[in-house]
Amino acid sequence: MGTFSLWHWVIVLLIVVMVFGTKKLRNLGSDLGGAVKGFKDGMKDGSSAPEDKPSTPQVASAATDKNTIDVEVRQKS
Repeated sequence: MGTFSLWHWVIVLLIVVMVFGTKKLRNLGSDLGGAVKGFKDGMKDGSSAPEDKPSTPQVASAATDKNTIDVEVRQKS
């Protein structure tokens, strides 16, 4: 009563195919493959170095935004 023989696995496979059908099993396989691919892409994106971003924020010019107010900050002396 150890491991199953080849014939046991063939019978189990036939029962699974009869219960679920080949179309549903094919969809399940493609969904699983897509999930694995998405996981791999996510892991690859997480390990890459971050892009060089400017340390100062971008300031919109007054010509493009009519609601912008230019302000100058001064330190108290």
